[in-house]
Amino acid sequence: MKRGMLTIVSGFSGAGKSSVTKGLVADYPGYWLSVSCTTRDPREGEQEGREYYFKTKPDFEKLIGEDSFLEFAEYTGNYYGTPKQYVEEHLARGINVILEIEVQGAMKVKAKIPEAVLVFVVAPSMETLIRRLRDRKTETEEKIQSRIRQMKTEFTYIPKYDYLLVNDDLDDAVRRLDEIIRTNASRVAENGEMLKDIENYLGGLS
Repeated sequence: MKRGMLTIVSGFSGAGKSSVTKGLVADYPGYWLSVSCTTRDPREGEQEGREYYFKTKPDFEKLIGEDSFLEFAEYTGNYYGTPKQYVEEHLARGINVILEIEVQGAMKVKAKIPEAVLVFVVAPSMETLIRRLRDRKTETEEKIQSRIRQMKTEFTYIPKYDYLLVNDDLDDAVRRLDEIIRTNASRVAENGEMLKDIENYLGGLS
């Protein structure tokens, strides 16, 4: 069985990366969106095990000590981490795994899994981005300003990503993300088993 592709999706707060990744999993077969652990409080409508596994800080730090994360990082005062067991299980079954994580975590995963594809999601303009942040009414103005300051750091990582995905129209952004992943799945480096089968067949010819 061919191993699944690992794609890491990051982006500024308010760019709509969660909407894009959830749309991909809902509309296209063969994808699984990894569920991360976090110490932040649940937002309205979020459910344990669906959006995140919500942990206390002591519980999260215990998992760190047990080496249970593929990556983890602290972002705007909260921990976020990717449980590595579930990711590996899905990839081994040939399922394309999507990690929706911030830039620090993305770099850690890329260092461990160089074939991972990195996609950074942005809004069509910074004005649109700030409006989206305020319109969702889930955070105080102080928290919004903290996220804007964090964008300065995140911006410096964008050149390390493979693709920039502008989320202007959601359906179009979802379609383009699927195209990116399927195109990379056809790379020669991702098809070692097929090449081995061809080599074995040709080697048996007289």
